[in-house]
Amino acid sequence: MARGGKQQKKKVEEVDFGVITAEARKQVWSGAVPIQLHLHPSEITGSQAPSPFLMLAPRNGYLPLLEPEIQQHFAKAIPSNADSIWFDYQGLPLKWHIPTGVLYDLLVAEFERPWNLTLHFRAYPVEVLTVCEDDAVKWNFVNALKEASYVMYGNIKSVMNISQLDQVELWRCVVKGELEGYDRIAARLRPGFGGGGNWVREILLTPTCDDASSGGALLRAGSESGRPSRVPIRVYLRTVDRDLDDLFDAAPVSSWDEVVYTTRPIDLRGGSILTVRDALLKMVPHLFTRPESLDELSVKPRESSPTSKLETEGPTDDSVSQAISDASPKTADEEPSTSPIEPVAGLGSAAGEPDDLVLEGIVRVQGIELNLDLPLEWVARNLCGPENFIHLIVISRRVTLQLPSKAME
Repeated sequence: MARGGKQQKKKVEEVDFGVITAEARKQVWSGAVPIQLHLHPSEITGSQAPSPFLMLAPRNGYLPLLEPEIQQHFAKAIPSNADSIWFDYQGLPLKWHIPTGVLYDLLVAEFERPWNLTLHFRAYPVEVLTVCEDDAVKWNFVNALKEASYVMYGNIKSVMNISQLDQVELWRCVVKGELEGYDRIAARLRPGFGGGGNWVREILLTPTCDDASSGGALLRAGSESGRPSRVPIRVYLRTVDRDLDDLFDAAPVSSWDEVVYTTRPIDLRGGSILTVRDALLKMVPHLFTRPESLDELSVKPRESSPTSKLETEGPTDDSVSQAISDASPKTADEEPSTSPIEPVAGLGSAAGEPDDLVLEGIVRVQGIELNLDLPLEWVARNLCGPENFIHLIVISRRVTLQLPSKAME
């Protein structure tokens, strides 16, 4: 990432990243998806179908956690032989262990409000979904927290050392969406990764250098600073018809076989700031192409505001979009990136420099279509889920080949 240029430096100096960080995290934690639940017609036992149920589902939450409110509304319609509650979207059973916001961003190419889901109390699809037993959602979260801790620090001591009371309180804060209570405990789970946000200013104004005396030490992770050495990322890849003019017109996902995911740790060490673009180039290089290749496809541009928005109801999301815009050090007049980057597999020497490549698709995190030049560490601190994973959704035309990944289980 380029760091030269008076205009860029002035822009960075004017930004209060502490305020940006606090506001971004606040908006992420208050983010919710408006959903409307309809009981499946085959499960209507009375002469009249129960009315649909409208509610806000926290983005960082999980669908089974909404069960108490759902049961209250549909109490008269619940059969005596009811199975575990489950949901489908246009016929696709929804994975209960994936955060609600991730499901929405992945499955709804063209955002819809409310998100219309079908509710089931019977005929649980055991061939597609694992049964969600008591506390299964909680332990799924805890296991993900341990996995993220291992990626970040090489061990899970911070998770194993919290008391039983703190474990209960941490889970309560996740369920209720209470950021302050969560942060009090999470500070011990993410040493070197909490606090204010003006560390971004220091990094962006520091020239890239391997010499610690010249400031290079500010850019190193996993050392005496206590900062994590790696960032845990989960990428969800959804491919659509290559001849489709507009990705937002993609047909609904009919099977989880159409979705592939990869979990990869991205190393922050090496004396440079890693961007979201750099991370994607390492994980899914085949999704990038040269601009002239896009011209050959005659892709129609989508008419929309260039400012991405957090799809939610409640507090306005303009501050999050502005925070993301301000946090990116890229400007129109800046120099090409000089960050070290791994070669783009499969594209050969004619592929061009990393900054000349474009991602043929949509990239979302927390409902936001990301600027790929954002510092990855900023995204990790402020847009990750409560379990510390960045959930990156990519909707793309290109065929997913030779991925170090697996189909959704």
